[in-house]
Amino acid sequence: MAGHSKWANIKHKKARQDASRGKLFTKITREIIVAARQGGPDPDSNLKLRMAINKARAANIPNDNINRAIDRAVGSSDSDNLEEITYEGYGPGGVAILLDILTDNRNRTAGEIRYIFSRHGGSLGETGCVSWMFKRKGLILVEDGSVEEDQLMLVALEAGAEDVRDEGQGWEIITSPEDFEAVKNAVEGLGITPAAAEITMIPDTLTEGPPQVLELIDALDEHDDVQNVYTNWDMPEDIE
Repeated sequence: MAGHSKWANIKHKKARQDASRGKLFTKITREIIVAARQGGPDPDSNLKLRMAINKARAANIPNDNINRAIDRAVGSSDSDNLEEITYEGYGPGGVAILLDILTDNRNRTAGEIRYIFSRHGGSLGETGCVSWMFKRKGLILVEDGSVEEDQLMLVALEAGAEDVRDEGQGWEIITSPEDFEAVKNAVEGLGITPAAAEITMIPDTLTEGPPQVLELIDALDEHDDVQNVYTNWDMPEDIE
């Protein structure tokens, strides 16, 4: 399948984040609170918190906001009711959709997510209906022209990368979640700022689907309880 989908996806995601920065801040803050409450306030020993902090910094959330979120998690119990859930479903054309959810009311959220799927030509599915199509991996995207391919490949593979692929617009580096930070640090050690660097769910294969898939993805991403939207849609390169 074409590899441009990830580049189109990250371009669209960044455009949406810039347009709704307040909502993005809120979602990442909730993620930090839950991670700190579950695994403790020290990011050196709490990988989940460390990843949430990295996401916050990538979104230019001030350090004071990050520290307040951690203090809030340690010093209060108002995040106890937040529950992590994975929802699965299908978009138009049978495209697979996987959602990370943080909610304090499972029944309310399920009803609202089901409505969004239905309104945009999709359907909320049963647990396990599409998750088998995805694997949790580290993904680092490096833009073309920022480094020599041989140098990037050598450094990334030595640091533990599973694969380095030339995708035309740049390179796609795949890692295990455990080796993600080591590989990211090694790549940044070359003086490179990746176009994207995250732990994500990568589909085994991509599938084509109608443009209406984007409307569903955007509507789901707008929901306050949806932390992440993953799909196997082969997003067109010229998407806006």
